[in-house]
Amino acid sequence: MPTNEGVGAGFHPEGLRVPIRDLIPTRKVSSQVYQSRKYAQIAASIREVGLVEPPVIAPDEDGSYLIVDGHIRINVLRELGESEVECLLAKDDEAFTYNKRVNRLTLVQEHLMIRQAIRRGASEAKIAAALSMDLTTLRQRNRLLDGICPEVVELIKDANAPRAVFRVLKRMKPVRQIEAAGLMVDLGKFSGRYAEALLAATPDEQLVSHRRKYPPPGNGLARLALLEGEARSLEAQYRAVEESYGQVQLDLVVAKAYAARLLQNAEVLRCMAGYHIDLLAGLQSICGRNGVEPN
Repeated sequence: MPTNEGVGAGFHPEGLRVPIRDLIPTRKVSSQVYQSRKYAQIAASIREVGLVEPPVIAPDEDGSYLIVDGHIRINVLRELGESEVECLLAKDDEAFTYNKRVNRLTLVQEHLMIRQAIRRGASEAKIAAALSMDLTTLRQRNRLLDGICPEVVELIKDANAPRAVFRVLKRMKPVRQIEAAGLMVDLGKFSGRYAEALLAATPDEQLVSHRRKYPPPGNGLARLALLEGEARSLEAQYRAVEESYGQVQLDLVVAKAYAARLLQNAEVLRCMAGYHIDLLAGLQSICGRNGVEPN
């Protein structure tokens, strides 16, 4: 039976305050990003509320630090004239591994960010301005998890679940909330319709209130119709993925072969090493090459 023995934390327990000049980017942020609404929103958030989520860094061999996650936040701080930033020090410097496990700005994460900003003394008006939303929406987001048990929050905190899912879960008692959230996680299905189907299959004694919008579980035909509708939707999604899988795989094989041919061209290699070093590193990684140098 697997145990947690030997499994360590991915970060050092204490944050580290680092001069921004000592932080080395691991990827290039395009000019389009700096002109995007997302960048403006992040900049406004940091300017009004401060840095809520610290960047993630990893030590480099020369005493500086590599930016694992947080390039945009660090750029914003630099533009605001900040000289230092509080960071999390990662034990793994592989940015892909870190980012693969973090789905940013889900509703739960946004809720937690709002709560943390309020605890730090930021006004609702400032937070709403930073997130480009009105006060009514902000207050709804702040109450998102009222009535949701902590175990469910932990289960779905990284899931892109819509607000409808939380509204439905609040109508269930904690034990049923956990069961329903577990089913959603197992299937990777976080839709309002699926949550409603689970609500329809919930006995009255597991509901917060017996007044329900849907027929009770005793009505087998109604419950079956809801569940069959969800099953058909899941099957259609599966078929669509199955049909496109072969073509996607073929496209990837062709793309990898083309990239490998590019890396065999000395002129292309020399140009990329001089002007697109980040792109060169990515292509080398895809093709399984390390340290390819131009002739």
